[in-house]
Amino acid sequence: MKLPVIKHLTNFIEENDQDYILETIETLEALTEVSSLKDEELDVMGELISNMYGAIEVNKMIKEGTPKKEALNAFMNRVMGSIDS
Repeated sequence: MKLPVIKHLTNFIEENDQDYILETIETLEALTEVSSLKDEELDVMGELISNMYGAIEVNKMIKEGTPKKEALNAFMNRVMGSIDS
């Protein structure tokens, strides 16, 4: 996951609607079922999907009252903590 991408997507959600992101996730998940895709292509799609789910989670924290910067940092700390475990 990349914090600048999650931050950009979070801004997109604030300016538009998270439904765009959810529909994009559904589309990318459907595309992962194409049998002719290479591993590298699947990796890119997986990274995009992860970043989009991350942005949705950050947006949820912001809606619950967490300032954006704190929400981004808290999310990334959680991700890094789960990787280290």
